[in-house]
Amino acid sequence: MTKQLDDQQLTAQKWFKELRDQICAEFEAIEQEAGSDAKFNYTPWDRLNHDDTHGGGGTQGVMKGKVFEKVGVNISTVDGTFSEEFSKQINGAADDPRFFATGVSLVAHMANPHVPNVHMNTRFLCTTKRWFGGGADLNPAIPVEEDTDAFHARLRSACAAHNPEYYPRFKKWADDYFYIPHRKVHRGVGGIFYDHLELEKEPDFDRHFAFTQDVGRAFLDIFPKLVRKRMHADWTAEDKHQQLVWRGRYAEFNLVYDRGTTFGLKTGGNVDAILMSLPPEAKWD
Repeated sequence: MTKQLDDQQLTAQKWFKELRDQICAEFEAIEQEAGSDAKFNYTPWDRLNHDDTHGGGGTQGVMKGKVFEKVGVNISTVDGTFSEEFSKQINGAADDPRFFATGVSLVAHMANPHVPNVHMNTRFLCTTKRWFGGGADLNPAIPVEEDTDAFHARLRSACAAHNPEYYPRFKKWADDYFYIPHRKVHRGVGGIFYDHLELEKEPDFDRHFAFTQDVGRAFLDIFPKLVRKRMHADWTAEDKHQQLVWRGRYAEFNLVYDRGTTFGLKTGGNVDAILMSLPPEAKWD
């Protein structure tokens, strides 16, 4: 890094790496249960600022297996200066464009059309203000109400432990955000999405960090259960076609509307790591 990290930044960075390690270990265990020896391949990357100074970096983790057709679990810790134009779009950066960001990001594309795909990320950002953001949302090609309910129930429980208003508020945020306007459809069956976490009003790092940790733990608890429940289900050629067409919709959202994609590309992030969210195969017919 180009600067010494403070205690809050180091604490968040350490947690995101620990969460990455736990998630990857669980996903590899699922592959082993399916008779596969697939493992994550980790590729570190470095980031350069506009003036060619070192601006941090991260590690891209990708696994292609029998259950997980393609899953990426990335961590990054970067710092630098936003461009003048982009700084106006970021909270607390209009007058001082310097920033710090650390987080974990995950997208899983499943081989079996009956196993829901999923997205999860949590992050800590610092400009002249500091905040946590992130969430998790389920993206099945063939939705099953029972799985949707279980996923939402686990996130509701995580939210309720911190603030009874969090779940309805963050669920609506996810419903509004994960929407493809030009298709007039949602990207999936939702989850929760949050940003800034009221740090302007409530600068309480410990409390908001604890919530962000519980979001990660809730994901680690519920998603593997859904995978194990569906990964041996029979599927047809029609099911696979539906999955591939749905993946096209997912790709459209990530390339046109996703803030994380925009942030990564605008700040000089690793292109392969940013675009790991794209599916290995998709259709538009």
